[in-house]
This record gives sequence, C-alpha cells and structure tokens, in this order.
Amino acid sequence: MATLLGTGFAVVTVDVITKIIVVAHLSDRAPIDLVPGVLDLRLTRNPGAAFSLAGGATVLFSLVAVAVVAVIARTARTLKSTPWAIVLGLLLGGALGNLTDRIFRAPAPLRGHVVDWIHLHHWPVFNVADSAIVIGGILAVILGARGIGLDGQRATDAGEQ
Repeated sequence: MATLLGTGFAVVTVDVITKIIVVAHLSDRAPIDLVPGVLDLRLTRNPGAAFSLAGGATVLFSLVAVAVVAVIARTARTLKSTPWAIVLGLLLGGALGNLTDRIFRAPAPLRGHVVDWIHLHHWPVFNVADSAIVIGGILAVILGARGIGLDGQRATDAGEQ
C-alpha cells in the first residue's frame, strides 16, 4: 500500500508542479525548442482524451477517472505485489493529475481542460500524468504477459501448489 500511495503521490506532485510552472511561463508564448525538430515545450489546453479526441465528453472523462481511482482503491486492499503496486500507483497518480485539471481548471468543474505541454514532434502534446498512465499501462501488460498476479504469484506457481 505504501508503494502504491507513494508512487501515486509522486506522480500527482510532479504533474501539478510542472503544470503550474508551464502555465506561468509558457502562456501566450511561442514553443520552446529543446531538441530542434524532435522536442519542444508548448502549452495546450485539452478538453478531450488522449490525442485531443472527444473534446465534448469532458464530464465523461472526469467520471471515468473517478471510477479508475475507486477501482484502484478497492484493488489496493488485496495487493501483495510490489511491481503491481508501482503500476497501480502510476495509473492512480496519472488519473488524479488529469482529474485535478478537470475539476479545478476553466471552464468549469468537471469540464476543465487538461494542461498538456510536452511535444515530441509527430506525436500529440502530453503531460506527466499522461506519461504515467502510458507507462503504467505498458508495465501492466508486461506483468500480465509474465503471468504475475496482484498477489505477486505467477499463474504457473498458483497451479503447482
């Protein structure tokens, strides 16, 4: 539980702090090239999901994030695997980071636009919370493919007992 909560807290903290800095320094400004043609920093406000899809469904995405948080909280009670705790912490932190924007940013509660600011060319603009969700998802697939359950046991180990 401590690993899950610590990971989630770290993700939310870094996400919120970077968004505060980005809004303060990149508002009404041209993108900042870090690696020309590869990476720049640019402030965008995203009302939709990943890749700015479904901009009119902001309330739905807010409710989905709340559901994800609830499922993770329920699952955490039976969790015995450190790798899964990290995965769920990444997903929790990412969901809460973007949900924070949806609740507290304009134009209205549950309709707020998510602050995105990392731009890899030929890829949509994203933020720390988005990164945590993607990394958590990839790690979940890897753990699942290796047969590692939430209890830390491999699927083959459970069958042998």
